[in-house]
Amino acid sequence: MKDETPARAKSADPQQEPHLDTSGDTDEPAFSWLSPAEPTGNKKPATGKPATGTPAAGPSAAAKPGQTTTGTAAAGAAAATATGAIPATPATPATPSQPDSRAGRKAAAAAVEPSGADPSARGTSPVFKEPLPTSALQVRPPDEEVERRNAQRESAANAKPVLPRVMQVLLAVFYPLTLLILAVRAVTSPLFLWVEYNRPGFPGDGYGFSTDDRMTYGSYAVDYLSNWSGPRYLGDLMHRSGDKLFKDGEVSHMADVKVVILSTFGAGVLLLVLALIAILYLRKRSHGGVRRALFAGSLATLALILGLGTLAALGWQQFFTEFHRIFFAAGTWTFSLDDTLIRLFPGQFWIDAGIVIGALVLVAAVVTLVLTWPTRRRRGLAPNESAATANQA
Repeated sequence: MKDETPARAKSADPQQEPHLDTSGDTDEPAFSWLSPAEPTGNKKPATGKPATGTPAAGPSAAAKPGQTTTGTAAAGAAAATATGAIPATPATPATPSQPDSRAGRKAAAAAVEPSGADPSARGTSPVFKEPLPTSALQVRPPDEEVERRNAQRESAANAKPVLPRVMQVLLAVFYPLTLLILAVRAVTSPLFLWVEYNRPGFPGDGYGFSTDDRMTYGSYAVDYLSNWSGPRYLGDLMHRSGDKLFKDGEVSHMADVKVVILSTFGAGVLLLVLALIAILYLRKRSHGGVRRALFAGSLATLALILGLGTLAALGWQQFFTEFHRIFFAAGTWTFSLDDTLIRLFPGQFWIDAGIVIGALVLVAAVVTLVLTWPTRRRRGLAPNESAATANQA
């Protein structure tokens, strides 16, 4: 009998398996009704892991909140008590393990959670959080900085684009030059030549040219200024007597005049194209920009014509001489009274040409000024708004 008792005690006290789960969680299902039935006696569950059961009553089974004893240790103690024998190996003390249920785990976490902690951060380790990039926006800058930024914002909002203003200035500058070039082109035409030769009071030729002769030879000279022919266009012309109609000096001067005239016409075409581009741009980008530019250009044209007309009226001969000195070399534009150019284009012709050019430009400028005058309707102001603006001024 003595030999059987220790053997039975040994068989009733199986060797306790070490606790290898370090993840801090058990294999307990999420719902209590899914947990398997608790094993009876000292039988182990089929999974091979120590089964957990209800702790035994008494001081040895008492455990702190959130802690239990393993079922293997309780079964060994019960077997030893039933046989009345002392087990061969002393029972190991109960080790703390994970709670048996999810509610127990929450209770254990609540027990160890410090007071005042954020409930949303329970069960998580404290992590250092850097401030957000926009957290600096919560700091209000000094009042001086706020006022400076507000002033810059208002100035940027009230500032007008630069390009429309530049286009308005260019259109205002191009307008008088374009009108002047168009007037010059109208004078250098056979129509003006015919009107001039046939008007009453135009001086005749004292050397024998009739009106028909003047119209024929003068048309050659005018056509030469606007075509692409060389100097032979005038140099090969012959008089009835068999002499050359134009001397070499006259042909050379007409070639210089042709260069100036063609350059002027080319500049006029370029200015006209640029003016059209400016007009199209201002029509899309600046409301009333074309009207303001033409109004300013007409004022500039009036000032230009009045200034040049005053100089010409005060001293026509001096004005004519200075004009030729600007474009031609000295000694290349003076001729005798019996030369063909003087007989075809006497001094009265140039006076009339200057008057016609000034008159055409003046009329065009006045018409433009009237059409672009800044009235209330053109400015887009109602009568009451205009009156209020006048009262404030």
